[in-house]
Formats: sequence, C-alpha cells, structure tokens
Amino acid sequence: MLYAILCYDSEDVVGSWSKEEDAAVIAKLAVVEENLAKQGKLGPVARLLPTTSAVTLRKGRETTILDGPFAETKEQLLGFFIVDCNSFEEAIDAAKQLGQASSSMGCYEIRPISLFKPGGVTA
Repeated sequence: MLYAILCYDSEDVVGSWSKEEDAAVIAKLAVVEENLAKQGKLGPVARLLPTTSAVTLRKGRETTILDGPFAETKEQLLGFFIVDCNSFEEAIDAAKQLGQASSSMGCYEIRPISLFKPGGVTA
C-alpha cells in the first residue's frame, strides 16, 4: 500500500535556518530516505517552495486565482514523501524516523493513497 507522509512546519522557523542548519537537516533526512530506498519502500520525495510562491485556484461560478495557499494556519505543507509499506503501522514508523531526523517541531501526516499515477501516466 502506498502512503503519503506530508511534512508540516512553520515556514518562518524553517526559513530562518542558516545554510548549514538546513544542510544538516537534509543530511539527516537523506539517511532515512536511503534506508527506505534500500528496502524498496521510498517513492517520490518533494520539498515545496514557500507558500508565498503559491497560488490557489478557487472554483465557483467563476474560477478565481488567489495569491498564496489561502489557509490560515500556523504550519504550512513543506513537502511530502511517498512510501510503499505493508501496513499503516509501518508507514507510521517511517514517519517517526523522518520526524527524528528533523530538528524542528513540525508534524507529519500519514495518509493512505487511493490512486497513484507516477510520471504523468494516465489511465
């Protein structure tokens, strides 16, 4: 079963890290990613640019494009991991390992994937 592990944190906190601090976190995450990859469990990984670079398409009678993600939250979606695990518990364990590798206080949401089309493959 595929699971999305969504990484939420404060952009202000993560954005304030020095290049060295950021590189240290990325290096720790790379160790976890490498272990998951060796087990054949790691799929796509993405780190998103700040929400200031985002727009939201709001549907209604007319489609509207708004600056930013348009969400009033203390934490923003910073990126995600796709993992292929045998159970929900195994996906939670992968998220725990990723969480231990990060030095911030953010959170990881684990959500089963019902449809996955890698590389733009269409059905």
